[in-house]
Amino acid sequence: MEAAMTHEYSKGVTVDEIWAILHDVAKRQEENAKRQEELAKRQEETDRQMKETDRQMKETDRQMKETDRRMEETGRQMKETDRQMKETDRRMKETDRRMGYLTNSFGEIAEHLVAPGIADKFNDLGYNFEGVACGGYEVRDGKGKTITQIDVLLENGSCVMAVEVKSKPKKQDIEHHIKRLEILRQQRSRKNDARKIYGTIAGAVFGKEEKEACIEAGFYVIEQTGDTMKIDIPEGFVPKGW
Repeated sequence: MEAAMTHEYSKGVTVDEIWAILHDVAKRQEENAKRQEELAKRQEETDRQMKETDRQMKETDRQMKETDRRMEETGRQMKETDRQMKETDRRMKETDRRMGYLTNSFGEIAEHLVAPGIADKFNDLGYNFEGVACGGYEVRDGKGKTITQIDVLLENGSCVMAVEVKSKPKKQDIEHHIKRLEILRQQRSRKNDARKIYGTIAGAVFGKEEKEACIEAGFYVIEQTGDTMKIDIPEGFVPKGW
């Protein structure tokens, strides 16, 4: 009976139909193989991308650690810079303190050494100053309040010489001295003292511009030369009187 049925089935399928079935199976196998190959390529690309991502993450981690290290180094350097700035500030304050001390000491030096020499130099020019006030002659207003000071003040019967003593005179020192003389003029006028007032700036070291500015302002210039002082009077110089 079974043999009869198989025979009947065989009679119903042609060779062309079997060939078509085999061709279809082969085609599907080929497509499946291509798909498998494509999947393998995608997997390989995915693996490559994952490895690259892993490498980038490791590089990022390394860079972050390097950034942290640099930030720590920057923080250390900033602390060191802050320490150095504080040390510099301390030294500058110490320098200012010493400069203030030297300035005060210079006034004392002017009182004991410069003043007598200045009087002698002017007396050689015929001024014949009789009185010498040094160490900071105070100019006071009508209420007795000190409004300015003059390092050395020389006086005779006909004139007054106000001397400002500086280690290294600057142009602003000249401007300040002009104001001192104006104040001194007002004070003496209130006392009915009509004597002429002249100005002088004495310096251990004089710059060319500062020296020219003094002379232009009508001031005598006294500068250090070796172990002595000299009054530098250019040709045609006329001192300004207040």
